[in-house]
Amino acid sequence: MKSVCLLLTSFFLCSLLGLYPVNGQDAIRVAAASDLKFALDDIIDAYTSKTGKEVVPIYGSSGKLFEQLSNKAPFHLYMSADVAYPKMLIAKGLSGSGLHIYGEGRLVLWSRKMDCNASTIESLSSLEVKKIAIANPNHAPYGKRAKESLQFYGHYDAISSKLVLGENISQTAQFLSTGAADIGIIALSLALSPTMKQYRKAYYLLPENSHNPLLQGAIITAFGKGNPDAASFFAFLKSESAVVIFETYGFNQAAK
Repeated sequence: MKSVCLLLTSFFLCSLLGLYPVNGQDAIRVAAASDLKFALDDIIDAYTSKTGKEVVPIYGSSGKLFEQLSNKAPFHLYMSADVAYPKMLIAKGLSGSGLHIYGEGRLVLWSRKMDCNASTIESLSSLEVKKIAIANPNHAPYGKRAKESLQFYGHYDAISSKLVLGENISQTAQFLSTGAADIGIIALSLALSPTMKQYRKAYYLLPENSHNPLLQGAIITAFGKGNPDAASFFAFLKSESAVVIFETYGFNQAAK
């Protein structure tokens, strides 16, 4: 009962903020991982230009969005930074489609204050930095992989007291772009965005063998099942137009 009340309260507040349309069911609502912010915005622009249909993205950590969808939040699509979450929704009978893997996310070491390269990550624990930003590994896939990478290099325990945890990967990037953290690990897709490029073009792509793969996937939710517009946008995510945009933001299509 408590979770239902929280969900209704959240829906009401979001309606007041204009995130969910209260009259009509025209807009397709997409619960999307924060690393998709720029790529998905471009994909939605391309789709809307082609079809005239409205798509509203709501960005957050994949884990938190998964919790909302488990409580039957009114999203038509779910795009997760970790395929484990949509797979769990499918297992629970809370999906309206099969899983579409749209790419693989990559992690980068990024700083507004210093150069980032292979030697930087190797000597991270000895660098005189006060704050190191990663996403919260408890519910953000990029945070979980960042923790794995830091453990791979043997740094995690040594720097744990310096960690600043973002609620999601977008907030983590914000800590870095504003200088609130000295260095950190963010999504390649955000490092390639216009917002981050204006601060620094240099970053270090963390080796794939330093963490588990970050396969990303989308599904139509149970709420979106049978909705023709949801099906149309889901199909567009597989189109060549969308694939080009995903690749522009560093999502590895070879992961398929």
